[in-house]
Amino acid sequence: MTKRTVEELKEFATDLRKKVVTMLYEAGSGHPGGSLSAADYVTACYFSEINVDPKNPKWEDRDRFVLSKGHSCPVLYAALATRGFFDEEILHTLRKEGSILQGHPNMECPGIDIPTGSLGQGLACAVGMAIGLKYDKKSSRVFAVLGDGECQEGEIWEAAATANKYKLDNLIIFVDNNNLQIDGTIDEIMPLGNLVAKFEAFGFQTYEIDGNDMEQILLTFDNIRKTAKNGKPKCIIGHTIKGKGVSFMENVCDWHGVAPKKEQWEQALKDLGEGI
Repeated sequence: MTKRTVEELKEFATDLRKKVVTMLYEAGSGHPGGSLSAADYVTACYFSEINVDPKNPKWEDRDRFVLSKGHSCPVLYAALATRGFFDEEILHTLRKEGSILQGHPNMECPGIDIPTGSLGQGLACAVGMAIGLKYDKKSSRVFAVLGDGECQEGEIWEAAATANKYKLDNLIIFVDNNNLQIDGTIDEIMPLGNLVAKFEAFGFQTYEIDGNDMEQILLTFDNIRKTAKNGKPKCIIGHTIKGKGVSFMENVCDWHGVAPKKEQWEQALKDLGEGI
Protein backbone atom coordinates (compact mmCIF):
# COMPACT_ATOMS: atom_id res chain seq x y z
CA MET A 1 0.00 0.00 0.00
CA THR A 2 1.20 3.54 -0.77
CA LYS A 3 2.63 5.24 2.30
CA ARG A 4 0.44 8.23 3.14
CA THR A 5 1.22 11.26 5.26
CA VAL A 6 -0.94 12.27 8.21
CA GLU A 7 -2.23 15.25 6.24
CA GLU A 8 -3.17 13.07 3.28
CA LEU A 9 -5.06 10.72 5.55
CA LYS A 10 -6.89 13.63 7.16
CA GLU A 11 -8.00 14.68 3.69
CA PHE A 12 -9.23 11.15 2.99
CA ALA A 13 -11.20 11.19 6.27
CA THR A 14 -12.82 14.50 5.32
CA ASP A 15 -13.69 13.09 1.90
CA LEU A 16 -15.32 10.05 3.50
CA ARG A 17 -17.37 12.33 5.76
CA LYS A 18 -18.58 14.32 2.75
CA LYS A 19 -19.59 11.11 1.02
CA VAL A 20 -21.41 9.93 4.14
CA VAL A 21 -23.59 13.02 4.53
CA THR A 22 -24.33 13.05 0.79
CA MET A 23 -25.29 9.37 0.73
CA LEU A 24 -27.62 9.82 3.69
CA TYR A 25 -29.18 12.99 2.30
CA GLU A 26 -29.91 11.23 -1.00
CA ALA A 27 -31.21 8.09 0.72
CA GLY A 28 -33.36 10.05 3.16
CA SER A 29 -32.42 7.70 5.98
CA GLY A 30 -29.44 6.19 7.76
CA HIS A 31 -27.03 6.79 10.61
CA PRO A 32 -24.73 9.83 10.39
CA GLY A 33 -23.49 10.20 13.98
CA GLY A 34 -21.55 6.98 14.38
CA SER A 35 -20.40 6.97 10.76
CA LEU A 36 -18.76 10.37 11.23
CA SER A 37 -17.20 9.52 14.60
CA ALA A 38 -15.51 6.41 13.17
CA ALA A 39 -14.29 8.02 9.93
CA ASP A 40 -10.71 8.65 11.08
CA TYR A 41 -10.14 5.09 12.23
CA VAL A 42 -11.75 3.61 9.10
CA THR A 43 -9.55 5.89 6.99
CA ALA A 44 -6.39 4.82 8.81
CA CYS A 45 -7.33 1.18 8.28
CA TYR A 46 -8.20 1.29 4.59
CA PHE A 47 -5.65 3.84 3.40
CA SER A 48 -2.66 3.03 5.60
CA GLU A 49 -2.85 -0.19 7.59
CA ILE A 50 -4.84 -3.18 6.39
CA ASN A 51 -3.72 -5.51 3.62
CA VAL A 52 -6.52 -5.95 1.08
CA ASP A 53 -6.80 -6.16 -2.70
CA PRO A 54 -9.77 -4.33 -4.27
CA LYS A 55 -9.32 -6.38 -7.45
CA ASN A 56 -9.53 -9.61 -5.46
CA PRO A 57 -11.89 -9.00 -2.51
CA LYS A 58 -11.88 -12.67 -1.46
CA TRP A 59 -8.09 -13.01 -1.48
CA GLU A 60 -7.33 -15.67 1.12
CA ASP A 61 -4.37 -13.83 2.66
CA ARG A 62 -6.18 -10.51 3.12
CA ASP A 63 -6.72 -8.83 6.46
CA ARG A 64 -10.35 -8.98 7.57
CA PHE A 65 -12.51 -6.04 8.68
CA VAL A 66 -15.65 -6.44 10.80
CA LEU A 67 -17.89 -3.44 11.37
CA SER A 68 -19.69 -4.78 14.41
CA LYS A 69 -21.75 -1.60 14.71
CA GLY A 70 -23.17 -2.27 11.28
CA HIS A 71 -25.51 0.73 11.21
CA SER A 72 -22.40 2.89 10.62
CA CYS A 73 -21.87 1.21 7.25
CA PRO A 74 -22.03 4.44 5.18
CA VAL A 75 -18.46 5.28 6.18
CA LEU A 76 -17.32 1.74 5.35
CA TYR A 77 -19.05 1.87 1.96
CA ALA A 78 -17.38 5.23 1.28
CA ALA A 79 -13.96 3.77 2.14
CA LEU A 80 -14.49 0.67 -0.01
CA ALA A 81 -15.59 2.73 -3.00
CA THR A 82 -12.67 5.12 -2.63
CA ARG A 83 -10.26 2.18 -2.47
CA GLY A 84 -11.73 0.84 -5.69
CA PHE A 85 -13.78 -2.15 -4.54
CA PHE A 86 -16.70 -0.83 -6.59
CA ASP A 87 -17.61 2.24 -8.64
CA GLU A 88 -18.18 5.35 -6.56
CA GLU A 89 -21.39 6.05 -8.46
CA ILE A 90 -22.93 3.11 -6.58
CA LEU A 91 -22.73 5.19 -3.39
CA HIS A 92 -25.76 7.09 -4.67
CA THR A 93 -27.85 3.91 -4.42
CA LEU A 94 -27.57 3.58 -0.62
CA ARG A 95 -30.63 1.82 0.87
CA LYS A 96 -32.40 1.59 -2.48
CA GLU A 97 -34.11 -1.63 -3.52
CA GLY A 98 -31.70 -3.94 -5.31
CA SER A 99 -28.60 -1.97 -4.27
CA ILE A 100 -25.54 -3.76 -2.91
CA LEU A 101 -25.41 -0.98 -0.30
CA GLN A 102 -28.11 -1.75 2.22
CA GLY A 103 -28.71 -0.19 5.64
CA HIS A 104 -26.42 -2.78 7.23
CA PRO A 105 -23.48 -4.51 5.55
CA ASN A 106 -24.13 -7.64 3.54
CA MET A 107 -21.78 -9.79 1.51
CA GLU A 108 -23.23 -8.81 -1.85
CA CYS A 109 -21.03 -5.75 -1.46
CA PRO A 110 -17.38 -6.39 -2.48
CA GLY A 111 -15.05 -6.01 0.48
CA ILE A 112 -17.59 -6.95 3.16
CA ASP A 113 -16.34 -9.95 5.13
CA ILE A 114 -19.42 -10.59 7.30
CA PRO A 115 -23.01 -9.25 7.51
CA THR A 116 -23.38 -7.19 10.69
CA GLY A 117 -25.86 -5.02 12.50
CA SER A 118 -27.27 -7.15 15.31
CA LEU A 119 -25.33 -5.33 17.98
CA GLY A 120 -23.00 -7.39 20.14
CA GLN A 121 -22.44 -10.14 17.60
CA GLY A 122 -19.66 -8.70 15.45
CA LEU A 123 -16.83 -9.28 17.91
CA ALA A 124 -17.72 -12.97 18.15
CA CYS A 125 -17.51 -13.17 14.34
CA ALA A 126 -14.14 -11.41 14.38
CA VAL A 127 -12.86 -13.80 17.06
CA GLY A 128 -13.95 -16.77 14.95
CA MET A 129 -12.11 -15.36 11.93
CA ALA A 130 -8.97 -14.78 14.01
CA ILE A 131 -9.09 -18.36 15.35
CA GLY A 132 -9.47 -19.68 11.80
CA LEU A 133 -6.51 -17.65 10.54
CA LYS A 134 -4.38 -18.93 13.43
CA TYR A 135 -5.43 -22.51 12.66
CA ASP A 136 -4.47 -22.06 9.00
CA LYS A 137 -1.16 -20.47 10.05
CA LYS A 138 -1.96 -17.24 8.18
CA SER A 139 -0.26 -13.97 9.08
CA SER A 140 -3.43 -12.00 8.27
CA ARG A 141 -5.07 -9.89 10.95
CA VAL A 142 -8.68 -9.15 11.87
CA PHE A 143 -9.80 -5.59 12.56
CA ALA A 144 -13.14 -5.00 14.29
CA VAL A 145 -14.99 -1.78 15.09
CA LEU A 146 -17.36 -1.79 18.06
CA GLY A 147 -19.70 0.87 19.35
CA ASP A 148 -19.42 1.71 23.02
CA GLY A 149 -23.18 1.17 23.37
CA GLU A 150 -22.93 -2.39 22.11
CA CYS A 151 -20.34 -3.11 24.81
CA GLN A 152 -23.39 -3.30 27.08
CA GLU A 153 -24.13 -6.64 25.39
CA GLY A 154 -23.02 -9.78 27.21
CA GLU A 155 -21.85 -11.47 24.01
CA ILE A 156 -19.08 -8.88 23.68
CA TRP A 157 -17.51 -10.10 26.89
CA GLU A 158 -17.94 -13.78 26.02
CA ALA A 159 -16.07 -13.05 22.78
CA ALA A 160 -13.41 -11.08 24.66
CA ALA A 161 -12.84 -14.01 27.02
CA THR A 162 -12.52 -16.32 24.02
CA ALA A 163 -9.98 -14.01 22.36
CA ASN A 164 -7.89 -14.16 25.51
CA LYS A 165 -8.16 -17.95 25.84
CA TYR A 166 -6.93 -18.52 22.29
CA LYS A 167 -4.21 -15.81 22.51
CA LEU A 168 -5.51 -13.99 19.45
CA ASP A 169 -2.72 -11.48 18.92
CA ASN A 170 -3.96 -11.21 15.31
CA LEU A 171 -7.14 -9.45 16.53
CA ILE A 172 -7.29 -5.65 16.76
CA ILE A 173 -10.52 -4.07 17.97
CA PHE A 174 -11.44 -0.40 18.06
CA VAL A 175 -14.15 0.81 20.42
CA ASP A 176 -15.74 3.95 18.98
CA ASN A 177 -16.23 5.54 22.38
CA ASN A 178 -18.40 8.55 21.49
CA ASN A 179 -20.50 8.15 24.67
CA LEU A 180 -23.85 8.39 22.87
CA GLN A 181 -26.31 5.77 21.73
CA ILE A 182 -29.79 5.97 20.25
CA ASP A 183 -31.62 6.88 23.48
CA GLY A 184 -29.06 8.96 25.35
CA THR A 185 -25.60 8.87 26.89
CA ILE A 186 -23.89 5.63 27.84
CA ASP A 187 -24.06 6.54 31.52
CA GLU A 188 -27.80 7.21 31.29
CA ILE A 189 -28.64 3.96 29.51
CA MET A 190 -26.19 1.48 31.05
CA PRO A 191 -22.89 2.72 32.54
CA LEU A 192 -19.81 0.85 31.32
CA GLY A 193 -17.31 2.17 33.83
CA ASN A 194 -13.66 2.02 32.83
CA LEU A 195 -13.52 0.27 29.45
CA VAL A 196 -9.73 0.29 29.43
CA ALA A 197 -9.61 -1.59 32.73
CA LYS A 198 -12.36 -3.96 31.56
CA PHE A 199 -10.55 -5.02 28.39
CA GLU A 200 -7.27 -5.28 30.27
CA ALA A 201 -8.99 -7.57 32.77
CA PHE A 202 -10.02 -9.76 29.82
CA GLY A 203 -6.38 -10.08 28.76
CA PHE A 204 -6.24 -7.46 26.01
CA GLN A 205 -3.28 -5.23 25.33
CA THR A 206 -5.20 -1.96 25.55
CA TYR A 207 -4.58 1.56 24.27
CA GLU A 208 -6.56 4.70 25.09
CA ILE A 209 -6.40 7.46 22.49
CA ASP A 210 -8.21 10.35 20.86
CA GLY A 211 -10.00 8.34 18.18
CA ASN A 212 -10.39 11.39 15.95
CA ASP A 213 -6.66 12.19 15.98
CA MET A 214 -5.05 10.60 12.92
CA GLU A 215 -1.53 10.90 14.28
CA GLN A 216 -2.48 9.04 17.47
CA ILE A 217 -4.20 6.29 15.50
CA LEU A 218 -1.14 5.72 13.30
CA LEU A 219 1.20 5.77 16.30
CA THR A 220 -0.98 3.15 17.98
CA PHE A 221 -0.76 0.91 14.93
CA ASP A 222 3.01 1.31 15.04
CA ASN A 223 3.06 0.30 18.71
CA ILE A 224 0.81 -2.70 18.04
CA ARG A 225 3.19 -3.95 15.37
CA LYS A 226 6.05 -3.91 17.88
CA THR A 227 4.25 -6.46 20.06
CA ALA A 228 2.38 -8.26 17.30
CA LYS A 229 3.26 -11.77 18.46
CA ASN A 230 2.91 -11.43 22.23
CA GLY A 231 -0.17 -13.66 22.53
CA LYS A 232 -2.47 -10.77 23.50
CA PRO A 233 -5.47 -9.53 21.51
CA LYS A 234 -5.34 -5.76 21.00
CA CYS A 235 -7.97 -3.16 21.93
CA ILE A 236 -7.97 0.55 21.10
CA ILE A 237 -10.39 2.64 23.12
CA GLY A 238 -10.90 5.65 20.88
CA HIS A 239 -12.55 8.67 22.47
CA THR A 240 -14.51 10.20 19.60
CA ILE A 241 -17.16 12.81 18.88
CA LYS A 242 -20.45 11.56 17.50
CA GLY A 243 -21.19 13.51 14.32
CA LYS A 244 -17.54 14.63 14.10
CA GLY A 245 -16.94 17.41 11.58
CA VAL A 246 -20.53 18.64 11.23
CA SER A 247 -21.26 21.48 13.65
CA PHE A 248 -24.94 20.77 14.33
CA MET A 249 -24.44 17.00 14.61
CA GLU A 250 -21.51 16.91 17.02
CA ASN A 251 -22.39 15.34 20.39
CA VAL A 252 -26.13 15.45 19.60
CA CYS A 253 -27.90 12.18 20.35
CA ASP A 254 -30.73 12.94 17.91
CA TRP A 255 -28.33 12.50 14.97
CA HIS A 256 -27.82 8.82 15.73
CA GLY A 257 -30.19 7.70 12.99
CA VAL A 258 -31.61 10.72 11.15
CA ALA A 259 -30.66 11.81 7.62
CA PRO A 260 -30.02 15.50 6.89
CA LYS A 261 -32.51 17.53 4.88
CA LYS A 262 -31.31 19.67 1.94
CA GLU A 263 -30.31 22.76 3.95
CA GLN A 264 -28.67 20.61 6.62
CA TRP A 265 -26.76 18.67 3.95
CA GLU A 266 -25.53 21.92 2.42
CA GLN A 267 -24.42 23.17 5.84
CA ALA A 268 -22.69 19.86 6.57
CA LEU A 269 -20.64 20.13 3.36
CA LYS A 270 -19.72 23.72 4.26
CA ASP A 271 -18.58 22.57 7.70
CA LEU A 272 -16.45 19.92 6.02
CA GLY A 273 -14.86 22.47 3.71
CA GLU A 274 -16.89 22.24 0.54
CA GLY A 275 -19.06 25.21 -0.34
CA ILE A 276 -22.30 24.89 -2.27
